[in-house]
Amino acid sequence: MPNNIGYREIGIASWYGKKFHGRSTSSGERYDMYAMSAAHTSLPLPTIVRVTNLSNGKSVIVRVNDRGPFVKNRLIDMSYAAAIELDMTGAGTALVEVEALTQAKVATSSPEITVIAANAPNSRMYLQVCAFG
Repeated sequence: MPNNIGYREIGIASWYGKKFHGRSTSSGERYDMYAMSAAHTSLPLPTIVRVTNLSNGKSVIVRVNDRGPFVKNRLIDMSYAAAIELDMTGAGTALVEVEALTQAKVATSSPEITVIAANAPNSRMYLQVCAFG
């Protein structure tokens, strides 16, 4: 896809974990099953998306940094950590809505602040103040 503007789709999500942990992703990064990431067949890399499990209403914001899933009728592959948050590891798959978000970096003296906003006009907005690793 040339861009992610207005992307919203409903489909089946699956997840991938140990077998791919540490391997290179399509974006050249190492896959980390404990990071909040995902694989999609056609969204630009990277794209930030909100994924909502339609059976329980739980949602996560992840960074699409890989290609997949390569199983027919699957929309997105979630990292293990994202699948845990969506409560879908037991079943292995879930019916989800995937919505692309826009990302704008706001430069400050230090550190850099990232603001993520939904493309939809009535979406909620969240601000992450900091993250520690």
